[in-house]
Amino acid sequence: MYKSFLIKYAEIGVKGKNRYLFEDRLCDQIRYALTRCEGKFDVVKSQGRIFVNACADFDYDEAVENLKTVFGITGICPVVHVEDEGFEKLCQDVIGYIDQAYSDKNFTFKVDARRARKNYPKNSMEINCDIGEVLLDAFPDMRVDVHKPDVMLHIEIREKIYIYSIVIPGPGGLPVGTNGKGMLLLSGGIDSPVAGYMISKRGVKLDAVYFNAPPYTSERATQKVIDLARIVAKYSGPIHLHIINFTDIQLYIYDQCPHDELTIIMRRYMMRIAEELAGKNGCLGLITGESIGQVASQTMQSLMATNDVCTMPVYRPLIGFDKQEIVEISEKLHTYETSIQPYEDCCTIFVAKHPVTKPNLNVIRIHERNLDEKIDELVRTALETDEVIEIVYR
Repeated sequence: MYKSFLIKYAEIGVKGKNRYLFEDRLCDQIRYALTRCEGKFDVVKSQGRIFVNACADFDYDEAVENLKTVFGITGICPVVHVEDEGFEKLCQDVIGYIDQAYSDKNFTFKVDARRARKNYPKNSMEINCDIGEVLLDAFPDMRVDVHKPDVMLHIEIREKIYIYSIVIPGPGGLPVGTNGKGMLLLSGGIDSPVAGYMISKRGVKLDAVYFNAPPYTSERATQKVIDLARIVAKYSGPIHLHIINFTDIQLYIYDQCPHDELTIIMRRYMMRIAEELAGKNGCLGLITGESIGQVASQTMQSLMATNDVCTMPVYRPLIGFDKQEIVEISEKLHTYETSIQPYEDCCTIFVAKHPVTKPNLNVIRIHERNLDEKIDELVRTALETDEVIEIVYR
């Protein structure tokens, strides 16, 4: 029945003179998402609308599922388009549409016609009334409700005539790539994949960095992070994942610094390295999955201590979320089951029994001086271990 989809968006519609840039980027992202489907599709802009037209047979459910991963889409509307062969023929087309789309005709409805082509012989109100009357005659069980109808029947009069009544929710947000690129600090936990998803929803393209600590962390832990990045890439598009060997830096910090400050000082060096990678790769900021007060390294004082080493902005999209809210999003994204696999990352391996929760920034800086002899060389060596993997969802 359906060979086309009308794509609805929200925020893009208020972008003024730059609107076409967002629309073009949305079309690009739609085309990319549909490469994962069998069949060929044509994505076109027409009079303020975006249409996806199937060029051959396709799997309807597969196409919808992939369109639901495209940020910027608020609604996916399967449409039937018919030629303008007079109003009597339109009435028959609408009756045929309702008959095929709804086996049970016991519902309320409202007709919402839009006449973009002003030379059409009837105006929108006349189309609403006349089509409504035709449907009531054809299907006695149907009833009109102009306030809260069960079915809103849309008819758009353009070069062709488009009929639709189903609106499948999309993810919303802005098309990826319309707001620059950020470097995501990706661990194997629950929070950071959700943070990547949330920031990507605002149009930010992602690179990511993962710090491993062999032999204290296993290959399975690294594979877990790759699997998480692949799930996020379903929404964000391809991700360049940087894998950094952090073992020597962690051991040096462990030997030279107070153990209750281990996590804070380690994170400060992770942020330094992440910022170095971000600058080299055209990123405009760092992204983390931190939430205020969730653990000792995420108190206000701890966050200030880690921010201290950064010149780039640090974006924390989960900053005001509680753990259950984050878990619910991770379950929706299907990252949760991967995140809870029992392969520890480098932060949990070297965590202190009683980490400081309110670090004094001046004290942290003083204790970091214990690292002056070798730390710059170790950071350079760590950057040289950078292994880059392009993560693509398939």
